[in-house]
Amino acid sequence: MDTDFANIEGIFKTNTDIVTKAIVEVSAEDWFRVPGDDSNHLMWVAGHLTWSRGNLLRVLDSEWEAPWLSVFARGEKLTTPEQYPPVDEIRSAWNEVSRKLSASLGEVPARVLAKPAPEGPPSFDGKIGGVVAFLAFHETYHVGQISFLKKWLGYGQSVG
Repeated sequence: MDTDFANIEGIFKTNTDIVTKAIVEVSAEDWFRVPGDDSNHLMWVAGHLTWSRGNLLRVLDSEWEAPWLSVFARGEKLTTPEQYPPVDEIRSAWNEVSRKLSASLGEVPARVLAKPAPEGPPSFDGKIGGVVAFLAFHETYHVGQISFLKKWLGYGQSVG
């Protein structure tokens, strides 16, 4: 594996660790609180990251599914708390998809990363490797949101 991809793999591992630590500490009743009318809550951001990792697995010719993923798709608006899965299910799904992604990233051949990117997800270079890199960037943006929400909810910082 080349160094550039190893660094991207490291970004995903670091993001996994930060999110896992952040979401385990927040009580279920705080997952739907928002700092402003136009803000996403922790449930949506954590679910969206889970949805995104599932999509990345498909790009890497692997599969991971959950029946509720569509409520977390790009562009989906917040809905009532009853429309979301239970908090413990999101935590469990995050752990499961993260384990599967880690295994997939550790064994993806260079020839797969060099293939043309599929229609849909952005790619920095038009190849699958560029999709993986873009999704590491995308995910890190949302990890920042989770870290902010955790601190705003009074649970302290996620890093440091």
